[in-house]
Amino acid sequence: MLAERVSEPMEPQPYRVIEVRHETADVVTFTIEPTPGIASMDALPGQFNMLWAFGVGEVPISLSGLRPGGVLVHTVRSVGTVSEALTRLHSGEIVGVRGPFGRGWEVETAEGDDIVVVAGGIGFAPLRPVVEHALANRSAFGRVVVLVGARRPEEMIFDEDLLRWAVATDDIAVEVTVDAAGHDWSGHVGVVTELVGRARFDARHAVAFVCGPEVMMRFATRSLQERGVPLGRIRLSAERNMHCAVAHCGHCQLGEYIICRDGPVFDAARLLPLLTVRGR
Repeated sequence: MLAERVSEPMEPQPYRVIEVRHETADVVTFTIEPTPGIASMDALPGQFNMLWAFGVGEVPISLSGLRPGGVLVHTVRSVGTVSEALTRLHSGEIVGVRGPFGRGWEVETAEGDDIVVVAGGIGFAPLRPVVEHALANRSAFGRVVVLVGARRPEEMIFDEDLLRWAVATDDIAVEVTVDAAGHDWSGHVGVVTELVGRARFDARHAVAFVCGPEVMMRFATRSLQERGVPLGRIRLSAERNMHCAVAHCGHCQLGEYIICRDGPVFDAARLLPLLTVRGR
């Protein structure tokens, strides 16, 4: 039996793709497992990995699922050379992995409270493990509210998960909305922040987890505050282009913070003043 190899923070470790799912025309979810001799990583919801497409390059990708045995799930949108290469992976192929990095959602600190998840577009990916954790530890949390928005119905990711969660129990609420839709769409049309005002949860005893475009996170935070959720109980995930992932290069600096080290998850009170700063 091969001895497990401890990974170095700057050295990609080989993981094998074991499943590929096409979410939309340009978004792919793939499941990977460590190859023989590679130690399983101890990752948490909200953290990210640096994924290496061999011969192309490396990009930071949040974890969109955690499975037993060190199996990891990542969801990637094709927006550049490296991410496009990752979306073309097939089962059996090898991808390089460095991680996990960053501060996670710390879902366990919300035990005893209602959980409110507000996601916009691909920002739903790092929030999926929050819902999975709450459902796997159902008795530890109050009501779970999942609010998801997309630009169009065909751009909604994890649609099967949303359907499954919606019928799980009476104390789990799932609502989705799109910015624009055709006549075949019977759901809500509008921005996801509109769902916050009508969702049923105890604002005084709720913790909110928000991820999506920066403008969406600003307005979602405002809507949550208007509902009575304290700013200190709202958590946001920052998106910045990370290169080293170990706070050496400074490429992901935002104000006083290095996102790969101090984030990507922040309390809203810390991150909100910086959300108008443009990334590189």
